[in-house]
Amino acid sequence: MADLSIGRYIYRLMNTPYFPAWRRKLAAYGQRKTRGRWQSAVEIQSQCSQFLSREVLAAPPKGVGSRRRVFDCTRTFWLFIWQVLQPGTACRAVVRQVQAFCETGSLRIDESSSAYCQARARLPFACMQEALKDSARAADRFAAREMPAWQRPVKVVDGTSVQLPDTDENRARYPYPSGQKPGCGFPVMGVLAIQSLGSGATLHAVDAPWSAHDFRLFPSAWGHFEPGDIIMGDRAFCAYAAMALLPMRRVDMVARLHQARTVNLRQAKRIGQSEWLVTWKRPPQHKGQAITPEEWATMPPEITIRIIHSRMNIKGFRTRELWIATTLLDPVAYPAERIAALYLRRWDLELGFRDLKTTMGMECLRCRTPEMVRKELFAYLIAHNFIRCLIAQAAATHGLPRTRISFKGTVDAARSFHQAMRISPSPQKARKLYNRLLEIIARDAVPLRPNRSEPRAVKKRPKNYQRLTMPRHSFIEIPHRSRHKVAP
Repeated sequence: MADLSIGRYIYRLMNTPYFPAWRRKLAAYGQRKTRGRWQSAVEIQSQCSQFLSREVLAAPPKGVGSRRRVFDCTRTFWLFIWQVLQPGTACRAVVRQVQAFCETGSLRIDESSSAYCQARARLPFACMQEALKDSARAADRFAAREMPAWQRPVKVVDGTSVQLPDTDENRARYPYPSGQKPGCGFPVMGVLAIQSLGSGATLHAVDAPWSAHDFRLFPSAWGHFEPGDIIMGDRAFCAYAAMALLPMRRVDMVARLHQARTVNLRQAKRIGQSEWLVTWKRPPQHKGQAITPEEWATMPPEITIRIIHSRMNIKGFRTRELWIATTLLDPVAYPAERIAALYLRRWDLELGFRDLKTTMGMECLRCRTPEMVRKELFAYLIAHNFIRCLIAQAAATHGLPRTRISFKGTVDAARSFHQAMRISPSPQKARKLYNRLLEIIARDAVPLRPNRSEPRAVKKRPKNYQRLTMPRHSFIEIPHRSRHKVAP
């Protein structure tokens, strides 16, 4: 008998005057059958909905998204998150998941994936942005004890890039990189990401064509910084505008000294063994700068910057000397050794990019329009934040450093446990399974390997296929590819 028929039968039985004593025993069963039938077409909602506020996915009272559909806003959002957590999953596979759950309630839906694709297009981008912020805040709450410096939030900023499908719409918004022939490459999207150093969650992301410099995207993210934050970046963010304008917002900067900026230590004021205070003068304004003329006018004519020099003799490290520029001017409150050690943790952002692009498969997005590509990017970032929430919660519960927990192991454990949690007979059993999940995540700790060398090298050889150096319609394939030598 289908779940829907069982639910109706129990409802009638509970409301029969001859069986009042059965109401208490049958109430939980009937409620469970009704809730479990369409609680979620994917089980990931039962784990990760706790990391979002209810207002994020609330349906508007009228307008787009207010109509009751099979693929409403909430259900489409969680289906999208489930899809990006399963690398290589097509929209058709998502629809089959929905069909499997609907069939248990004697409800049939169309086999086509058109309705789901249209529902993803209707999903408000503002909803994705708010979900990203909420999930990042939840991860930071769990990782509060791992605040890396002076009980002030530290946020790391850096850029990366992802490939897109080769469509006319994507090429118009995100052109080919230089050197690629038309029809022989892929559009590339540049992404500037801001990540919390305490939890590893992504707070905000800005997309642009691949040729846009990271610092040109940086001012558009300043509205997401809060007073008291410490922003950390590489050489690209060591600019006068950032060092002058961010402290006016009560936000401090720590960046590696730009290679084009020379420091005359003879004219600098020494405040420690390897640290100085220098004066930077405002450069002349020129066309095409990242900040507006109004912001340029508010900048002071000169600022004081603290320069820190650190030597590193770490095996496997390419960098031997580190010059750091920062607006943290007090050498007593902010010792130079701690600032240098803090900057070394900037590499955690690069590892986060590796988890996103390699482990989760974000290196090549699949949507065919710029609007959907942005939503897919944020869906990956939200799913990444959910995994970071589980990691931070497991680390806080079992007293383990967050960096010791395997990201890939957490993804595998979450995939295995969410189905069992969904079909659990009671909320108490589901909570017990969730606590067991956190325990397993904490036990799957990576070995402690300080200063381990991770070379960027590929062991697997490519196949001896030809290079597609011209459009497909004019390409001539070599009939005996075994005789074709692959270019290095």
